[in-house]
Amino acid sequence: MDLKDIKAIIDLMKKNSISEFELERQDFKIRLKRGTNAGAIQYDEMPTPVTPFPAAALSTGAPATGVQATSGGVSELEIKSPMIGTFYRAPSPESAPYVDVGSEVNPEAVVCIIEAMKVMNEIKAEVKGVVTQVQVENAKPVEFGQPLFKIRPM
Repeated sequence: MDLKDIKAIIDLMKKNSISEFELERQDFKIRLKRGTNAGAIQYDEMPTPVTPFPAAALSTGAPATGVQATSGGVSELEIKSPMIGTFYRAPSPESAPYVDVGSEVNPEAVVCIIEAMKVMNEIKAEVKGVVTQVQVENAKPVEFGQPLFKIRPM
């Protein structure tokens, strides 16, 4: 079973509101749990021990934005990390950042990359607005739900 199969199972769990899934075969065992407490995903290959993975690392549909009120009654949106990984502002070290403070973004605009388990995941803005703040330094680790950018909606 590869990562693509696991993601397909996760998508089916989301679509059918299934909170727990377990499959055991001769050479492997997989157990997936969903919930507000972000349970662990475990994968076993006999006879190796169980390896826990953060549920967020395999999540593909987690909302990346949240609303935060600021002074003056103007609200800003936060683009939050949908997974644990390493934050990169540009596609390569010699490239310009995807966005800077003052950049206008649309919902499909890539704002950064988060590397998780050697996979580069493009993070999209998911909102239309102007970047008002970059909250993480380039090449630093990020946690699930950690604010990455602040956006003033347009």
